[in-house]
Amino acid sequence: MRELPILLIGYWDESLTNLAMNLHTPKVIVIDNDQHLHTDYDLFFESYLDVTLAGLFTKSKEAMKKLDILQPDIIFIEILESSTHEIAVIQKLKLMNNKTKIIVLSVSKDIELIKKSFRSGAVGYITKPVSQRTLYNALHSIRCQGAFISNDVAQQVVSMFKRKSFPLFSERENQVIDFLQQGATYKYIAEKLYVTSSAINFHIQNIYLKLNVNSKSEALLKLAELENS
Repeated sequence: MRELPILLIGYWDESLTNLAMNLHTPKVIVIDNDQHLHTDYDLFFESYLDVTLAGLFTKSKEAMKKLDILQPDIIFIEILESSTHEIAVIQKLKLMNNKTKIIVLSVSKDIELIKKSFRSGAVGYITKPVSQRTLYNALHSIRCQGAFISNDVAQQVVSMFKRKSFPLFSERENQVIDFLQQGATYKYIAEKLYVTSSAINFHIQNIYLKLNVNSKSEALLKLAELENS
C-alpha cells in the first residue's frame, strides 16, 4: 500500500513531462525584403498565439547569422523572380536543420521556380501579396499536414494537368506543343525532354505539316482555334 503514492507520483511526473513537450510553441522567423511589411507580420503574429515570432529580417544573410540562437521551427523566406541565391539558401537551411519547415514567399508564379523551391526542401509556397488568412492557413496546414501552396498556385498546377491533348498528334508531339504554348525555345524543350534539338525540330516540322502552317505563330493560332473548338 505504501508504494501506491510513489507510483502515482511517477505517473504524474511522466504525464507532465509529455504535456510540456506537447506545449512547445513553434518559433517562426520571416525573411522579407520589403521592410514596410514587417509591421504587418508583427501584428499578425501578435494575434496568432500558436506560434512565436522570433525574428524579422530583410536579408537571408542577416538571418543565417542568428539561426543558432533563434533555432526557428518555421522559416518564411522571400524569393525574388529569377533569383538562384535564395534557392541555395533554402538548401543550406535544410542542411543546418532538416526538421525546419521552410515556406517560400514570392510574387512569381513560375512553375519551374515553384518546383525548384520544393526540390530544395521547402514545404510551402505562397504568392505575394500575402493576406493574414493565407498566413493562418499556411501555418495551420504546415503544422497539421506538413505542406501548403496558395490557391492561385494550386489552380495553376491543376490547369497544367488539364491541358488538352490533341488526337491529331502523337504523345511526343503533344508534349512539344505544351512547351511551345508556354513560349519555350527549341533548345529548352530538347533539354526538358532529354532529346536533341534536331529531334525537336523534326517533331515541330511534323506539327506544322499536320496543321498546314509554316511558322510558330501560325501554329499557335491554329492550336488555340483547335482548343476552343
